[in-house]
Amino acid sequence: MVTRDIIDAGNTMTDFRTEVRAWLEANCPPSMRTPMPADEHPGGGKNAIWKNPESKLWLDRMAERGYTVPTWPKEYGGAGLDAAHNRILQQELRNINARPAHLGMGISMIGPALLEFGTAEQKAEHLPKIARGDIWWCQGYSEPNAGSDLASLRTSAVSDGDEYIINGQKVWTSGADHADWIFCLVRTDPDAPKHDGITFILFNMTDPGVTVKPILLISGLSPFCETFFDNVRAQKKNVIGEVNKGWTVAKRLLQYERTSIGSIGRSSQKSASIEELAKQYVGVVDGKLADTSVRNDILAHRMNDASYALTMRRNAEQMKAGIAPGAISSMFKYYGTEQNKKRFELLLDMMGTQGVGWTGESFAGDEIDTTRGWLRSKANSIEGGTSEVQLNILAKRVLELPE
Repeated sequence: MVTRDIIDAGNTMTDFRTEVRAWLEANCPPSMRTPMPADEHPGGGKNAIWKNPESKLWLDRMAERGYTVPTWPKEYGGAGLDAAHNRILQQELRNINARPAHLGMGISMIGPALLEFGTAEQKAEHLPKIARGDIWWCQGYSEPNAGSDLASLRTSAVSDGDEYIINGQKVWTSGADHADWIFCLVRTDPDAPKHDGITFILFNMTDPGVTVKPILLISGLSPFCETFFDNVRAQKKNVIGEVNKGWTVAKRLLQYERTSIGSIGRSSQKSASIEELAKQYVGVVDGKLADTSVRNDILAHRMNDASYALTMRRNAEQMKAGIAPGAISSMFKYYGTEQNKKRFELLLDMMGTQGVGWTGESFAGDEIDTTRGWLRSKANSIEGGTSEVQLNILAKRVLELPE
């Protein structure tokens, strides 16, 4: 009987793989099977500019199938897949080198938080829009004087009938200049201890009183912003969780964020492997890389990558079983960040002076991208909570070391 069940399960998986493979072959546009340029980053939202029309077509087709958020319930725009079926989907996407159809904080952060803490009405209103890419979200957490010590935030929310009047400032609000909505931490009780009196609320970025100013980075990009609130009115129906208990929601969302950052670099798209690039820049002698130290560094990095991937897979299985991410998400965030930084450092070591080009005909496009990617990777150890914060969390919550 057990054997029969195993065979049936295997046949079901095979049928699903065949179905997915056929659907992808028929529906994934040709340009969506090529490396994704930075200026074709998917995400949707009302302010989206589709440089490549096939990006929007790919998003719409995947959303209709529920594949933008494959493990979410069907009623909220997902496909309702379990971990095993989702793994097959991701494998088949990678096999055809498919670009991600949809990315952003809606999927990786506020969506999971709404699934856990939102009311039925809030889920029905926001989750399908996230799944379809109708709305682009940003995060209102850090403030000029409340970064690592986030609970010291001062942005105020004063009750006024069915609304809150919000005043204050946020910083490092990624994508705020393109966002439609923000999920925001505000102080609703200024007299409570700093971890109390905080409320988690959603509101529209087009509401009167919201002002956004991009921050230019050394990478030449401006993904981060300063965001100002001047008597912004937010509806109380958009409070997530309980009033004055927003820290509970905020911590869980940070765990989702850190797990997401921890998976950085593990794209559904194939890319030139470190080994292939090493052959190009270091050279090969007798069938081996010419530089022994580079060979050893690549091997160590690949072994760490494989171990990390298995650990993340185990965590995904636990989450599917209803176990929400806990302090272990800090480990994913810290280790994933270090792995991504190490990858770029290896690339720069191999490329030499070709890996530090900013512009000019003497540098290929992928070399310039590597330089800017290397600079951008430095922010990984700051965003979502600094590496030092993650190590403190692991020391206290996992290793149970004394204060």
